[in-house]
This record gives sequence, structure tokens and C-alpha cells, in this order.
Amino acid sequence: MEENKRNLRKERIGIVVSDKMEKSVVVAIRTKEKHPMYGKFINKTKKFTAHDEKNDAHIGDTVKIMETRPLSKNKNWRVIEILERAK
Repeated sequence: MEENKRNLRKERIGIVVSDKMEKSVVVAIRTKEKHPMYGKFINKTKKFTAHDEKNDAHIGDTVKIMETRPLSKNKNWRVIEILERAK
């Protein structure tokens, strides 16, 4: 039972908005949420700082990130793969 819990890690797909740091990128994840009262759809953006070991990801790339142990004060995600390069 314990082994299965460890592997249930969150995965997200987002766009790299900053790659100025060494071995780190900032990934923005956009979601559409329906307003509870008015029914209008609202775009919401959440930014995550993710670990990029090889410094491969650059601004505009679409990447998949996975939750991991805390790597620094506000970095507890890591880049698994680059899905699409920026044009």
C-alpha cells in the first residue's frame, strides 16, 4: 500500500515563461474556471518554479512537470519532458 502512494505524484502541462535561472524554469499553467454566480469563464494562471537539470527548456516551450520533494524554498516541481519547442 505504501509503495502506491509514493507514485501518485501530480503532473501538469504548462508553458515556460522564464528561464533566466540556472537549472530552473518558471512554468505557467492556465485553467478556465466557471464563475459560481455569473457563469462566465475566467482564465486563471498559476506559476510553478520547476527544476530543469540540463537547462533544456526555454521561453515558450510547452513542458510536462511533476511534483517532487522540495528542492529549494519554492521549487518542488521538476521538468519531465519538453512536449513542444517554441516556434
